[in-house]
Amino acid sequence: MTLKKIRLELARTADTPEGDRRCGYEFIAPLDAKGRLDARAWPREQTKCTVRRFWTDQADEHGMLVHHRGGQWLFSYQAGDEDDEPIFRFATHAFIPGEYVSITEHDGVERTFRVTGVRSLLGLAPASTGPLLAPRA
Repeated sequence: MTLKKIRLELARTADTPEGDRRCGYEFIAPLDAKGRLDARAWPREQTKCTVRRFWTDQADEHGMLVHHRGGQWLFSYQAGDEDDEPIFRFATHAFIPGEYVSITEHDGVERTFRVTGVRSLLGLAPASTGPLLAPRA
């Protein structure tokens, strides 16, 4: 298990036919060797599993990656569940550049995001802004 920083960017939609790299998420999560979320490692690392939601013309939102006993993963920004963003099939997803994931945002709209970067946090200073891995061709 290694903690990774994953970047998701808004994928193509009717409103954004080219997608939008200014809208998305960056989060830290424990991933296994296949790039999947490691639910067994999450309890040890949960305080490090943060998320930042960035969106054009909106202030960034900061929260946590949460794993519920029933297997559901979500992003949560405040106490309670009103702002929680469940993530469709997050437990089975491989976080590899070029893959897609759907998130039901707290406005109730499900949007698709593309994994645009994954990098290890091992050996990097907390403020490091090293390059994310490029998508596979």
